[in-house]
Amino acid sequence: MDPNLITLRDPRSPAAEAYRALRMNLAFTSLDRELSSFVVASPAAADLDHTFAANLAVVMAQAGKRVCLVDADLRRPHLHELFGSAQAPGVTTFMLSQDGDVALPLVGTSVAGLSLLPSGALPPNPADILGSQKMGILLGQLQQAADVIILQAPPVTVAVDASVLAAQTEGLLLVVRTGTTRRDRVEQAKELLERFKVRLLGAVLTDAPDRGLLTGY
Repeated sequence: MDPNLITLRDPRSPAAEAYRALRMNLAFTSLDRELSSFVVASPAAADLDHTFAANLAVVMAQAGKRVCLVDADLRRPHLHELFGSAQAPGVTTFMLSQDGDVALPLVGTSVAGLSLLPSGALPPNPADILGSQKMGILLGQLQQAADVIILQAPPVTVAVDASVLAAQTEGLLLVVRTGTTRRDRVEQAKELLERFKVRLLGAVLTDAPDRGLLTGY
């Protein structure tokens, strides 16, 4: 188990409790139906934290949901390392297969109800793959296998990947790091998301001193 998975290593910590509070906040983003698929991304490369999506996936699974955590960062994937699995097969294995009925290469984890879909081999054209019609097929199959799909994407301002992917889901959660994320990068990220008509679910402030993790909009 990776020590950065605070929700497993120290479930009684303030940080783990903050993830559970965020889980509740996300449940209220839509009063008509529960949130079933969304993207997690940071504004810029310096703000990147792959452990955030993983910890959020853990607390959602602990609440009794069937959760699929997808490493859709086809440039610098890390989720497979957190859970001690292989990088491939994964997303690109499914996307590049000729047979549309190929089984989803989901990986089980030590957390009941939580499965991982690694990135797979890195492609030369990540944005094209994530924006293809087959990505819609992949999401459709994942929705049959899980109650909640959380997709880790590259930073919003680094590439269009996050925006392209989020436009196919119910929105994007922006992860902002205290003392690292620049205000202009946040504004730039918001502009890019608006351009792609992506619903911004909110922003989460991490690494806040003494309080572990704060949520806000």
